[in-house]
Amino acid sequence: MITLGLIGYGYWGPNLFRNFQKLENCKIDYVMDSDIAKLNELKKKYPKLHVSSSLNELLDNSDLDAVIISTPVSTHYSIADEALKKGKHVLIEKPMTDSVESSKKLIQLANKNNLTLMVDHTYLYTGSIQKIKKIITDKQIGSINYIDSTRTNLGLFQPDIDVLWDLAPHDISICNYLMDELPISVQAIGKSHTKNYGNDVAYLILHYASNKIAHFNCSWISPIKIRQLIIGGTEKMIVFNDVKENQKISLHDKNFKEVFSDSEQKSVIEYNLGTDSKVTYDDTEALESLANDFINSILNNSKPLSDYNLGLNVVRTLEASQKSINNENKIISINYDY
Repeated sequence: MITLGLIGYGYWGPNLFRNFQKLENCKIDYVMDSDIAKLNELKKKYPKLHVSSSLNELLDNSDLDAVIISTPVSTHYSIADEALKKGKHVLIEKPMTDSVESSKKLIQLANKNNLTLMVDHTYLYTGSIQKIKKIITDKQIGSINYIDSTRTNLGLFQPDIDVLWDLAPHDISICNYLMDELPISVQAIGKSHTKNYGNDVAYLILHYASNKIAHFNCSWISPIKIRQLIIGGTEKMIVFNDVKENQKISLHDKNFKEVFSDSEQKSVIEYNLGTDSKVTYDDTEALESLANDFINSILNNSKPLSDYNLGLNVVRTLEASQKSINNENKIISINYDY
């Protein structure tokens, strides 16, 4: 039985609390948050639960085996650093930290103390992304040419990070997982339309050594909510629409090929406009699968799907993207030695 402490009971914390409560091999014994009223309401529902507004009080509790960190990104490093130093396994909300340097420090500390350090990239645990991964692995769409993602909504403005660091981690982690390849460079554009917040619109292009390309459209100021991923393959294409209630994945038997003349000096494009088909998948809640993975990685000393290397590579891409924005949208190489 793994005993857990949850740090942060704001936007995402209640979802984490609910899903870890489902598991039989762990229990959340302690919840910390600065909002006393929220903690009191939670205590009414779970009288045996320990609640506190003191982070030190939670981290000093020797009965806790692990902590779940669901706080603003700017606090991730300091909290995780202290938790790892006190011998606790750590699950940390995405992105892992706000810099490559601080992420690497956490990894070194986790390895030194033989502790699990995992990042909550929830989408990797959805039945839909798992199904898409299988379709790609089975070569049903041929080879990937490109991935195009749109992730927009009206809000939620974050005080310590911009739209890039808020929304793009989802798509970067998905692309790294589906392509089984890391981008070599990135180009980004970002704009802010407020005085006191960071960029609320951002566009990213990821370049790969294999000539693949990925494009992300991220926005906090869209009139409609869009969560759409298009994966273009050499044989077929996939559309994932996460806003749909049902049938989120469709497989399109559509492609093109360039046909050359005998001299190969001229060519024409031929199109295949085949049929579309719906794809079924497991609809188990992703956070439940993620919670299971975290607990099992502790119990079995095994590598979770969303491990610290995946989390670090997401931060690498974000940091390079920020450099691109700060340097007049130039293409920036991603350094995997740093």
